[in-house]
This record gives sequence, C-alpha cells and structure tokens, in this order.
Amino acid sequence: MIHVCSLARLHATVEETGARHIVTLINNQTEVIRPACVAEKDHLFLGMHDIAAEMDGFNAPAEAHVHRLIAFAQNWHRRTPMVVHCFAGISRSTAAAFITACALNPKRSEAAIAQAIRDSSPTAFPNPRLVAFADTILERNGRMIAAVQAIGRGQESAEGHPFRLDLE
Repeated sequence: MIHVCSLARLHATVEETGARHIVTLINNQTEVIRPACVAEKDHLFLGMHDIAAEMDGFNAPAEAHVHRLIAFAQNWHRRTPMVVHCFAGISRSTAAAFITACALNPKRSEAAIAQAIRDSSPTAFPNPRLVAFADTILERNGRMIAAVQAIGRGQESAEGHPFRLDLE
C-alpha cells in the first residue's frame, strides 16, 4: 500500500505505517531529512516544482522524473508500505501515487484508482503534467488524464489530507 502525506507529516507517517520506501517530489531548495529507518537506496528524490507547464526559473515535472518513479515503484518489494510525499501532499504526491498504482496494476481501471484517491482525500489534485507523461509512458491512451479530470480539483487547502491508497 501507498501512504500519501505532506513534508510536515513525513516522519510521523513513516513511523505510523512502518514504511521503508519513500518517494519525495519537491523542489531542490527544500531540505528533506530522510527518516533513519529508511535506507538511502530506498528513498527516491525527484526535484521539481509543482507546476503544470514550463516556466522560466522553475524546474517543471519532466518525463525523466516519471521514468525514474516507475522504475523505483517496479523495484519496490511491497512487503512494507511506501510513503509518497511532496510539500503539501496535494498535487505532486497524489500524482505519484496514482502513477505508481497504474504502473503496478496495469489491468486496474484508471478511473477506479483516481476515484479511490478522491474517496480517501478531499484535497487531492494530481499534478496534470506528471499524469500526462505517465499516460504516454504507460500507454494508457488518455485514460489516466481523463480519470484525473473526472475527479476534479478537490477542496482548496494549504496541506493535503493524508491518505492510504491500496494497490488492488
């Protein structure tokens, strides 16, 4: 299972869940202290800003980030949970959880995964740029994009509602 949270809840979420794998999606200027119980090799750091299009002075989510995320997820042994977080736990992290679930369960409906995210978190708003790259990489023919559009933006919040996403 995947647990999604904000940076502020990272250590507590790892401790509460027993997670031993972490995906961090945050800009390179933000310090992230890896919990001691997580090995360095089991922590994927993807440096990016939370934007949906290229902007001067910002590191936009890129196709390479999604390739690295999918490879990391496919190497995850799944005996312990994975925590996925970004700064607020709203956009980049929810996109990464969605992408991971789609990559690890290719027969599961994209719409069902997106709806499970919405049902678990009223604040989730998966980053559309990350989702679009993943849709192409995973050959989902626009279904990932449509699924995220169908659940909508979610409630406005400074910090996302932490949630769990089951893979099955």
